[in-house]
Amino acid sequence: MIQFFAPDIETTGQLPEGESQHCVKVLRHREGDTITVIDGRGTRLTCIITEAHPGRTRVEITSRESVPPFWPAPLTVAVAPTKHLDRMEWLVEKLTESGFDRFTPLLCRWSERKEIKPERLEKIAVSAMKQSLKATLPRIDGMTPLKRFIEETRSVPQRFIAHCEADKPRRLLAREYRPGVETIVLIGPEGDFSPEEIDMALDAGFVPVSLGDARLRTESAALAALQTFHVINQINS
Repeated sequence: MIQFFAPDIETTGQLPEGESQHCVKVLRHREGDTITVIDGRGTRLTCIITEAHPGRTRVEITSRESVPPFWPAPLTVAVAPTKHLDRMEWLVEKLTESGFDRFTPLLCRWSERKEIKPERLEKIAVSAMKQSLKATLPRIDGMTPLKRFIEETRSVPQRFIAHCEADKPRRLLAREYRPGVETIVLIGPEGDFSPEEIDMALDAGFVPVSLGDARLRTESAALAALQTFHVINQINS
């Protein structure tokens, strides 16, 4: 199945320019063809093309279906971006394929990257959403200072910080995660969170966790954490 992304399809009745060009120029769809469109908010629509134009393909909606996430509660992955942006782009792609709700780039004391363009990451998330046959686009935040993120998420019931400080107690994430509960996991930069940042998170109620015995790079750790959530959710479904 090929999905087209049109967040305003219900009001405009047409595909955005980029999607229109792909539909008409690349896939060679014509008037009368049936296509599948998602709005990024959990709705998948069956549409018939009424005007095949590379800049404004117009459609008639014939049916709608709700496509709820297969995980039972919101999942947020907050990561200090790596120096090389391609590794973060890869991470957003894989997180979206796996399924999650929010990606927050964290600005930490030892962050290797101080700026990031969420628009670029969102484009990658859109592509991964379409390819993996999901209908909900994850929220992609701009760079967020760790302290502010911790303060803004105090009400989230389940919050973890994965760090590598051997002299600070940690618990195995797979044993601590409770399925069906809104969850956040913090993943630090290659140099880890500073001791002060770890203490700040612990004071705010974050649970210190380990992802196992292997030493993982930032993007590997983030993906491993999300997959842990999904496996436990599916075991308990």
